[in-house]
Amino acid sequence: MRAETISIGTELLLGGITDTNAVWIAQRLAEVGVDLYFRTTVGDNVGRIVDAIKHALTRADVIITTGGLGPTVDDMTREAVARATDRELVLDENLLAQIRERFSKWGTPMSENNVRQAYIPRGATPIENPVGTAPVFIVETNGHYVVSLPGVPREMKYLMETRILPWLREKTGDERIILSKTLRTCAIGESLVDAKITDLETSANPTVGLLAHPGQTDVRVTAKAKTRAEAEAMIKDMEAKVRERLGDWIYGEGEETVPEVVARLLAARNWRIAIAETNTAGKIANALRERPEGMRIIKSAMLLDNVTELTEENAASIAQQFRNVTGADIALAVLGTTGPAQDMYGEDTGQSVIAVATAQGVTHRAHSVGGISEQAQMWVITRALDLVRRAALKT
Repeated sequence: MRAETISIGTELLLGGITDTNAVWIAQRLAEVGVDLYFRTTVGDNVGRIVDAIKHALTRADVIITTGGLGPTVDDMTREAVARATDRELVLDENLLAQIRERFSKWGTPMSENNVRQAYIPRGATPIENPVGTAPVFIVETNGHYVVSLPGVPREMKYLMETRILPWLREKTGDERIILSKTLRTCAIGESLVDAKITDLETSANPTVGLLAHPGQTDVRVTAKAKTRAEAEAMIKDMEAKVRERLGDWIYGEGEETVPEVVARLLAARNWRIAIAETNTAGKIANALRERPEGMRIIKSAMLLDNVTELTEENAASIAQQFRNVTGADIALAVLGTTGPAQDMYGEDTGQSVIAVATAQGVTHRAHSVGGISEQAQMWVITRALDLVRRAALKT
């Protein structure tokens, strides 16, 4: 079953509200094996909402709308669904009675505009909302379904969990589940990851996709199966193939971060680290301090000023000296351009050199990325911590 979500509200388009509803619904749909192919956001304009619904009906089996079911004049979802499915709005007396009862229970007078919430498209299946005043309804049209949910997250989640997901499970036969697993790589570009697993990315089930971040590339494996056990087995098989291709470029899974993995690794070895930074402005040390192991693993941290010799040899010398002076098990030196280091087009033109010293020796790298922009710093931090990770793994 193919799905599309339509989030309704001008405030979403203006950036005043983050659309957490769409993310939550996407996660729940995957749990019942429904493929979400499109997410649409549209403002409070009945014509544009109608167009969005009509377009969704051409490419999805079920359309889930959120928002626009309130009592005010800018709540237009009811009218839009009716127009998009060639129906008229009709008053549902049972829904009206439920709304009146709710206000009575709250001890609050019901305004006349709340009557509007009891109007639904003719032939729609009404669903009571026991946690709010906006009833839910489902419209079937030519074998497709439009499900309209409130935009209030608390109400939406309750109705989705207790009403809509069971309905979807019934429609899909409750025989499908979609599971995903993310493998996290760092210090390797998206294009190189793609080159190494190109043939795996053509797999239909499980699917393999990439998502790039500064200094990192995620590999997401998604399987669709009748049971969780079957999906997990499919993911395990594909994961083994990905790991065989990418090896130690993979540093973690799921939501694990590089600082988290490095801090855990150093703590497991009872290692303490000394860190000298320039353009990363102490952010590497801070990232490790924020971990539960932070106090145990950081021996010393310092900011370097007036470093003009951005060479691998200089970085290696600083790392080795810093390790000797502090008595740390491992030392990291990051030297980089400390200005904006961007050209007129905003492209980074800085540079950085990274060195890691252990009892086994010094490893160093030079990179054509530097400067103090957030993206440049994130890139350098990831590369630097990856070098620490690799040095620790060798022991």
